[in-house]
Amino acid sequence: MLRPERMSKVSVAGSRGVMPTVIEAIYGLNLVHLSDYDGSWEGFDNGNPIEGADNASEKLVTVRALESTLDLSADEAEPGTLEDDWEGRIEDIRNRVNELDDTRSEAREELRQVEEKIGRVAPFAELGIDLDLLSGYESVDVVVGDGPREQLEAAVADSEEIRAFELFTGGDIVAIVAAPTEDAGSTPIDDALVGVEFTRHPVPETEQTPGAYVEELEERKRELEYEIEDIDAELEEIKHREAGFLLRVEEELTVEVQRAEAPLQFATTDRAFIAEGWIPSDEYERLVAALNDAVGDSVEIEELERASYNRHGQIHTEDIQQGAPAAADDEDDAASEDGQQQKAVTDGGSTVTMDDQPPTVQNNPSGVKSFEVLVQAVNRPKYSELDPTVFLFLTFPLFFGFMIGDVGYGIMYMAIGYYMYSQFDSPGVSSLGGVAMWAGAFTIVFGIIYGEIFGLHVLGEVLWHDTLGVDLFPFNKGLEPAAADFALGWMVISVLAGIVHLNIGYILDFVEHLSHGVKDALFHSGSWILMLNGIWIWIFSLQAEASKPDFLFTTFASDGPFPIGFTGFPEWGLVTIPLPLLGDFLLTAPLLVFLIGLVMLGVSEPIELIESLDVVVNVFSYTRMGAVLLAKAGMAFVVNLLFFGGYQDPDGAFHFLRNHDPSYVAEHYGEGAEVIFGGLMHSGTAGLLGGLVILVVGHIVVLVLGVTSAGLQAVRLEYVEFFNKFYEGGGENYEPFGHDRTYGED
Repeated sequence: MLRPERMSKVSVAGSRGVMPTVIEAIYGLNLVHLSDYDGSWEGFDNGNPIEGADNASEKLVTVRALESTLDLSADEAEPGTLEDDWEGRIEDIRNRVNELDDTRSEAREELRQVEEKIGRVAPFAELGIDLDLLSGYESVDVVVGDGPREQLEAAVADSEEIRAFELFTGGDIVAIVAAPTEDAGSTPIDDALVGVEFTRHPVPETEQTPGAYVEELEERKRELEYEIEDIDAELEEIKHREAGFLLRVEEELTVEVQRAEAPLQFATTDRAFIAEGWIPSDEYERLVAALNDAVGDSVEIEELERASYNRHGQIHTEDIQQGAPAAADDEDDAASEDGQQQKAVTDGGSTVTMDDQPPTVQNNPSGVKSFEVLVQAVNRPKYSELDPTVFLFLTFPLFFGFMIGDVGYGIMYMAIGYYMYSQFDSPGVSSLGGVAMWAGAFTIVFGIIYGEIFGLHVLGEVLWHDTLGVDLFPFNKGLEPAAADFALGWMVISVLAGIVHLNIGYILDFVEHLSHGVKDALFHSGSWILMLNGIWIWIFSLQAEASKPDFLFTTFASDGPFPIGFTGFPEWGLVTIPLPLLGDFLLTAPLLVFLIGLVMLGVSEPIELIESLDVVVNVFSYTRMGAVLLAKAGMAFVVNLLFFGGYQDPDGAFHFLRNHDPSYVAEHYGEGAEVIFGGLMHSGTAGLLGGLVILVVGHIVVLVLGVTSAGLQAVRLEYVEFFNKFYEGGGENYEPFGHDRTYGED
């Protein structure tokens, strides 16, 4: 979907007496996106909820509270039914659930207190001294806690306020009994332990021994845990027995509340009402038929306008002429200019429509639909905009796959994506799973092109050479010294991808501006297209070749990494311009195109001239893709090197020691080759086991960082570089007034 579904603004006006029937009919259609009346019409106010709304809302709150207490979700229930006494049944369930929940809360609180007591008494049980021996003395001071015994003993021994002391220990617990001097303070032991890490335990108040007290507390703890388990089991039984009923009641009450509160969006008087909303244009006749069946001629139904497209300024609409609207429009325009309230016409003319924009319906094909979540993360498209979802679908997985390019990682991404897509009910998580599957599929495709599986070139050797006998593939990622040209080549590929991507953005902007006329589109969007392509064709041209990087002309040369025979565009000279101090400058066709675009931009949007260099800067942003490609490949390379080891042969080519140990290098190549690292797999059993851990954990880290680096960079290029050229967002979702019943029948 590029353009949203065509929408029509409709008005329904009638007497207050038929309003409930009209609401019920519209609700049943689940079709009209209601507009909110803002109170601007003279003589009209927002309506009040229909009688019974408060009662229904209270019951709905009760039912949802019960569902929360029972931890009830929609996928745990079969459709239920409603009997005549359903309100009494709800009250019985509420009383029993609240009683059980209160009892459970009390038991949990007591259990918390018991556990705290056990925590306080357990150290004394470990110490093995009766509690009555640890307090109640006048001539000695007793402190119990845990800390380093040696430091505690030294601190107490050095205290001038303690004349004698004794330490008792049990496990990590220390009891200090000290006799203070006559001139000592009230807390001589505490004063002595200042600066020592010591946690003091207050002595529990009980006549029992610590062990017996702990045993008694443990028994009470078990009783409370059993009690809580019994309550949980009974609540679970109630949930399974009443789930369908509760969900059915919630649905019914939700419908009742939505219907009852609908007048809040209407413009009303004591005798009449006006409701407006948006519907798909081809559904207008169905709306008219349904309302005529419900109330006959008691309401006036009018199609006010049909929305069309205008990305800038007001949305253009096609007025639907009915009655005598011209006079009413003139009167309302005059009232608006005078700052007066607008008047709603209900005598056969057209009403002054409520000021809102059409909602947006995103209706993309199933394969593309998952990418709507990425568009909505920025903002839903306005009704007047092109929906960029399909372009995100075409480019995001492509960018991601280009940056990771590994069959092994691609399979993992697809598996994770499928799990998210199939196992989660959340539309957002499910959509992200769909995105992950597409990203994983393109990662596999590029992995085949690169010939890599988990960072190893095994696939390239087997597929392209041994099986197909093709010399062009696989491409090298450029980490090896002998293949360094590929590293620069991927940067050039990234730049070209940026040029194509930005051209698409500017072309979409051009299409959007056509609603203002061809001239506006040419001068605004066309200027950027001319500047972008003019400057980059010049950069890749042979003019001033000596001052440009060689890889611009060697990347696609016949002996380059991508041998298609391109060595640069010709100069296409037009005129020589003498420049003071700089000598003669040859104005070529690409630069002329750039200058024409610059002039056109200055004529249409002079202030945007300061951003004219964006046609260069924005393209450079796409080199992030090449950088991430090299970074992720480098991480996988290091992980494999640590495990397998590797060597460089006399020709400068790198090889992993997958099938040989390090001694093979000297035996096979002599002194012409160099072992870079022997590999943990060749370092004995301990090295092999440690290497396996590094291999697995390392590739998991690369897999995760692939999402945070390649994923985020691809998203950034889409949002910042691409969307900024043509997309604003800020649309309202199409949410028709109605309800799709799940747990009952109308």
